[in-house]
This record gives sequence, structure tokens and C-alpha cells, in this order.
Amino acid sequence: MRHFWLWFGVGSALIVWFSWSVSIRARRYHGVSRFCALEGILALFLLNVGVWFDDPASPLHILSWILLLGSACLAAGAIGLYLKRAAPSGQFENSTRLVESGVYRFIRHPMYGSLMLLGLGVYLKRVTLLTSALALVVVISLFLTTVIEEGEMRVRFGDAYAAYRRRTKRFIPFLI
Repeated sequence: MRHFWLWFGVGSALIVWFSWSVSIRARRYHGVSRFCALEGILALFLLNVGVWFDDPASPLHILSWILLLGSACLAAGAIGLYLKRAAPSGQFENSTRLVESGVYRFIRHPMYGSLMLLGLGVYLKRVTLLTSALALVVVISLFLTTVIEEGEMRVRFGDAYAAYRRRTKRFIPFLI
């Protein structure tokens, strides 16, 4: 892609600003691993943007579009419900209530799940050794993000979060 490093630099600056202002400055360290996931998604997008619509009927591209659509739907539903039910105080991540309805009734991390679907959907646009490595970084980073954030949520919500954690799965209802 032309100007890869320029766009990667601009995107990275925005991701650094977001990560610092939303999480890291407030000592919510899940923002560090989420930063790595967002950087991986950005790199995947920039590497694959030139082939986004090449061979749209191929099985990988069809699966890619399904994952991308799933990502958008999951993100929209999760964010809308979070804003309505979590009653964030000040910053987006300062939830004052534990959300246990809607998609949150089945999975604890629908927003990170949507990022995982996004990363995998973008990855499938062009599968190479480099994009495979980046996709692996995205998946591992998002998994680590959830592990760290769950520790933060146990501190914030105590026994209620521990009970919620026992009833739900991390990413895939009834499985993972």
C-alpha cells in the first residue's frame, strides 16, 4: 500500500491518544494490551485495504464479510446496551453498574469480541505469513485484555462480578 507508514503513524497516534485518555492514564492497564490489538487491526487493515474487494465471491472473502458484519452488529448492540445500563460516570470505562442483560447475559466481553471479529475479518481479506502473525497478535492481545480487565472488574464489583463470571463465557456463548 502506498504511504503505509504515513497512515500507520497517523492511526497509531490516534490509538495512543485513545489508550492514554481512556484507560492508561486512569491506571486501567487492560488499555496496554488493547493498544496492541488495535495496532494489529490497524496494520491488518492497511496491509489488506488494496484487496478489500478483489475476488468478492471467494470463500475467504465471504467469510470475511460475515465476520465484519458480525463485528458491527455485536459492537453496536454491546455499546448501546452498555451506555444505557452501565451508567458510566465521566469516562466511557467508568461503569457504575454491572451489565448482565442482552448480549452481556451470555458473554462478558462483547466489545472485545467484536474487535476480534473485526481483526479476523480484515485478516481474511489476504492471508499471508505477515497477516497471520498480526492476526495472532490481535487474538492474544484481546485475550490478555479480557484477563486484565476481569481483575479490574472483580475489584470494582466484587462478589457480583465473580457470580456473573461463573454464569457467562468470555467470548462465545456456551463455549469460550
